[in-house]
Amino acid sequence: MADTLLPRGTTYADVYGRFRWAIPPAYNIAVDVCDRHAGDRARVALIHEDDAGRVSEHTFAEFRARSNQLARALAGLGLARGDRVGIVLPQRPETAVAHLAAYKLGAVALPLATLFGPEALEYRLGDAGARVVFTDAENLDRVLGVKKSLPELAHVVCVDRADAEGVVDYARALAAEPDGFAPAATAADDPALLVYTSGTTGPPKGALHAHRTLLGHLPGVEFYHEFCPQPGDRFWTPADWAWVGGLLDVLLPAWHYGLPVVAHRPKRFDAERCLEMLARHRVRNTFLVPTMLKMMRAWGDPRARFDVRLRTLFTGGEAAGEEVIRWARECLGVTPNEGYGQTEVNLVLGNCSAIMEVKPGSMGRPIPGHAVDVLDDAGRPVPAGEIGEVAVRRPDPVMFLGYWKNEAATREKFIGDWALTGDLARRDADGYFWFVGRKDDLISSGGYRIGPGEIEECLGRHPAVALAAAIGAPDPLRGEVVKAFVQLRPGTAPSPELARELKDFVRTRLSAHEYPRDIEFIEALPATTTGKVKRGDLRALERARRAPAH
Repeated sequence: MADTLLPRGTTYADVYGRFRWAIPPAYNIAVDVCDRHAGDRARVALIHEDDAGRVSEHTFAEFRARSNQLARALAGLGLARGDRVGIVLPQRPETAVAHLAAYKLGAVALPLATLFGPEALEYRLGDAGARVVFTDAENLDRVLGVKKSLPELAHVVCVDRADAEGVVDYARALAAEPDGFAPAATAADDPALLVYTSGTTGPPKGALHAHRTLLGHLPGVEFYHEFCPQPGDRFWTPADWAWVGGLLDVLLPAWHYGLPVVAHRPKRFDAERCLEMLARHRVRNTFLVPTMLKMMRAWGDPRARFDVRLRTLFTGGEAAGEEVIRWARECLGVTPNEGYGQTEVNLVLGNCSAIMEVKPGSMGRPIPGHAVDVLDDAGRPVPAGEIGEVAVRRPDPVMFLGYWKNEAATREKFIGDWALTGDLARRDADGYFWFVGRKDDLISSGGYRIGPGEIEECLGRHPAVALAAAIGAPDPLRGEVVKAFVQLRPGTAPSPELARELKDFVRTRLSAHEYPRDIEFIEALPATTTGKVKRGDLRALERARRAPAH
């Protein structure tokens, strides 16, 4: 695509039609995002704010030196090309150093969320066969607790605690090494990153990505952020760097362009804190999932208190909805560019308000470089307006290499050359995609196929609703009926009258077969670590309630 502003009058068709991939045969993520910028020793890579509010700046030159030292230290511990390196750390400088060192060594980075409990950590570290894991004092006991049942896990490295028995001290390990290192001569197709799926449908699977996956993400990042870099661009997201939304949508692409990234992730999302971070750190480019935006909208109008000066806002994971987009335009001064992807094949659909109309609620059009369509069960494209499964055609540099140690699941992911996403959508006559729901989220009621997204968006427009999730509840007459779980805004009390009002609100705006026959008020909707509502948990709750007592 481009790293400068496009000529006036450029259209989506212009950009999509002229795009060509240029993937070099030899490519290493760490050299690309760090070492090639380190010649300018004053160039800032990271602005880190810790939990105590202390702010520090770190340069690309510093990251090159520290990652070289760490790569040498890891080699001294017996780590070799292809070994998995677990990273259980929040947004902090050492997290980035661990990633860079793994890539330079030719090893495979395994990012893991600090929110994971012992069972989730043990499963992923054991399934991946991790040889080493990086963590901090806050998470150390949890990591050590699972290490005893993981015979392949040889070393635990703690980045901020030097007195733990049997633990490698990060600072001492670096200090013992010189800062020169020759990065492994990796090919673009060599493994670099192992990211586990959210586990919304069955056990989490490890999606193995090559070094080229970063290059595959760049057209989407440029699209959503309206052709970065531009003077003054500065990125931040509250999304965990253990998730592709934080790592491959923000940190590594920003560094590819030599742009600074703000690092700080609160332990729980707080709308007011997010607005304060955006304003105080002069963030110009951000990624916020729709759930975050909905919580910010519920908080209120920030303009009286916060001087937020965003240039671009990317959102994805679920539909943002018309009301959220309207609020962001009015209160944040930007149009959210919605996009779509998944752990296995990310950033393949999206909106770019600079060159195309943004249709609120749409997933957008195919990102330049990616072939995306809507298929039927036989793998054939369906006509415009019909529901089918979103699929992405290979070869594609952003596409995963396969599921870790699971060839059967990898085969099931494809029909011919099309990677199936498991997401249902419609494509309109203009080529925009409209999310309907996960295949297993589809509600079948009285012969109608109903997606939860439109119902949830409609409920979200009601002034009492903060978040909503719709599922199919068993019904002897219709097969299923629509049931909605509703999280109310602060200060709003649940009542039978409000439930009736919400039912009528949907019925009069959508249709008689789509309105929720049952509404249950819930304190907080279950969500994955990436912010997606876990409708599967709600369906399981509903099934358990209806199961006969023994």
